[in-house]
Amino acid sequence: MTSLRGNKYKIEQIRRLDWDYVVPLCMLVLFVMGVAFIYSTQSYNIEEIPLRGRFWIKQVFYFLFVGLPIYLFLGWADYKWVYNCAKLIYGGCILLLIPLALKECLGVPIPFIESRYNATRWINFGVFSVQPSELAKIGTCVMAAAMFANHKMGKFRDDWRFWLKLGAVFFVPILLIFLQPDLGSTLVFFPIFFAMCYISKLPRRFFALSTLAFCALIGAVSVDIYGYTSYLKSENISARESARRNAYGSTAFCLPMKDYQRNRILAFVAPEVVDPSGTDVAWNLRQSLISVGTGGVFGKGLAEGTQAKLGYLPSSVAYNDFIFSVIAEESGFLGASLAVILIAVIVIGGCLRSATLSRDKFGQFLCVGIAAILMTHIFINIGMTLGIMPITGLPLPMLSYGGTFVLTCCILLGLVQSVYRHRKAYD
Repeated sequence: MTSLRGNKYKIEQIRRLDWDYVVPLCMLVLFVMGVAFIYSTQSYNIEEIPLRGRFWIKQVFYFLFVGLPIYLFLGWADYKWVYNCAKLIYGGCILLLIPLALKECLGVPIPFIESRYNATRWINFGVFSVQPSELAKIGTCVMAAAMFANHKMGKFRDDWRFWLKLGAVFFVPILLIFLQPDLGSTLVFFPIFFAMCYISKLPRRFFALSTLAFCALIGAVSVDIYGYTSYLKSENISARESARRNAYGSTAFCLPMKDYQRNRILAFVAPEVVDPSGTDVAWNLRQSLISVGTGGVFGKGLAEGTQAKLGYLPSSVAYNDFIFSVIAEESGFLGASLAVILIAVIVIGGCLRSATLSRDKFGQFLCVGIAAILMTHIFINIGMTLGIMPITGLPLPMLSYGGTFVLTCCILLGLVQSVYRHRKAYD
């Protein structure tokens, strides 16, 4: 990318360690909460589960022996090395995505690529597996922040080359992740882009046109969903059967989505159409609402919730996508509110505060982009458990189970810590 041909930052050393201790404290509390409620989702038959299948133990390992050391290292190091290596970081993340798309779309037999739940999203290294889409969020955020920092914003028509390159930086990972398919992760890239555009002080006309483009996209999805419902009625097949065969998605006149993704959208906007009985594609949402609603103020107690314990909230999603439902049922309104407050402190008191204190553009754009990533995950995850967002499968930061996502959160917040520590080193 020619946008980074400017002078590279000279990494400086500072003697006094000036850490922001509030953010890591909030991270630690959230991590402990996450481990406790992940354990709760398996507590009903914990003795029957082999040691390697106990997710709470694996979560402890991911955080203490992988995530936390990386967080401390990145927080101690000067974040300007990330700017200097932005191209390399971005390129490496894109290279990890390519084999996934090749296997999913072209059927190329790649042995270390793993498919689960009708999606190809993991690279299996034997001892552990990695989800490259999470790392791509980091690489794209770093690359975009470096490009914005190195470019003096002018009129849109004079900067068309810059916008073309920036669009390519976002389009490539979005396309490769969408092909896996992983619609939820693709949604994260748009807030990163618009958050950075917002602080770059672009004219309002840009955001007006973007809003129109977004409305056009929503219209196209609405037409596609209408065609899907008409197809189900005309062919007299259930939504689950259509998703199993991707029947409508295989036709020529539709958007490039899978039928199970259409079912998730319909379960949000019109559950009575796709699942009148509530026992099919809308099951997870209904059970999540029951979990949240029956928790009351103080909750039922750790490992005393019925939805996950009795299997109404499926064990395959209770410990990751729907961990907030488990928290709300077992710790009630107070426990769920504590989790939201701690996350808000990390985003506002950590990411956005570091952005305002940073004296250089790269630190500002980087922290704002990281805040956008975390806020998107928080809004969509909690929103889908409450029924105000479609189910997309985005995990909740520091609470949901997942090795790659724990690593991603620690990397992102480690970079924020570095920006905070070195906020006075650059003018």
